[in-house]
Amino acid sequence: MTTRDQKLEEIIGWAKRNRDIRALLLTSSLANPSAPVDEFSDLDIELVFEDNAPYLADNSWLKIFGHPISMIEEDETCFDGRHGMKMVLYDDRVKVDFKLYSRHKFLEDAQAPVLPEDWDIGYQILLDKDQLTKDLKPPMYDVGRIQPPTEKEFTRIINDFWWDTTYVAKCLARDEIFYAKFMSETNIRTEYLVPLIEWYIGSEHQWRVTTNKYGRFFKKYLSPALWKKIEKTFSGSSIADNWEALFAMADIVHELGTALSRKLDYPYPEEMENNIRKYLEDSRSR
Repeated sequence: MTTRDQKLEEIIGWAKRNRDIRALLLTSSLANPSAPVDEFSDLDIELVFEDNAPYLADNSWLKIFGHPISMIEEDETCFDGRHGMKMVLYDDRVKVDFKLYSRHKFLEDAQAPVLPEDWDIGYQILLDKDQLTKDLKPPMYDVGRIQPPTEKEFTRIINDFWWDTTYVAKCLARDEIFYAKFMSETNIRTEYLVPLIEWYIGSEHQWRVTTNKYGRFFKKYLSPALWKKIEKTFSGSSIADNWEALFAMADIVHELGTALSRKLDYPYPEEMENNIRKYLEDSRSR
């Protein structure tokens, strides 16, 4: 039995003995049969109390399961009054995210016409003393599956990418590495490159897969050759390296963008790309 499994057994045993707790669920990756799981996977626990207020106010019960070395708390105002959260990292390296429901709020969500996203990812009922979960619909595991873009979304991403490359080029020409990194990593990579790669992977797999948050599973779905090209978009601190990374991004956007435009029958702005590429080259040569 792993340390994580042992901690889960301790939580289940405590919940069974605790009269305040009426139900206990395991959610997220450990409850999803197709999700990758390893030693770093968290325990995502949902506790349903008759009244969760005392447990939101007091943290002493968290020490029953080990010694917390760090914790983040979020009260019910962060979740539209539905529940609270206590995310705890224990000194045995196990991280547990406790979601704390009161009975009446849990029943509202459980009886909703559409299964909430947190449950559609996957859930297991570990304890139910009052049949509170009897109306829970089965998970479809659809949350996070990549959806095809509309033509407007596709066009905006492509246009915004080429526009923002000019800011990176100006900063690199001026030796302004901080702003260049901000534009290339925060804007370009996160806002444009990540969704474009997601769409490409989705189109290659009949739009039936998820790559998780911010490209966590990209490497799993991309060919070694394409992954090698994407690796070149990451750079160090030198201006020369960042120029190479910028043009590697441009090449990826061209390759994936034109491929998607053919599959989706959306126009691709070839003329704009050619003009921007000339601007980038001119800026690098100054």
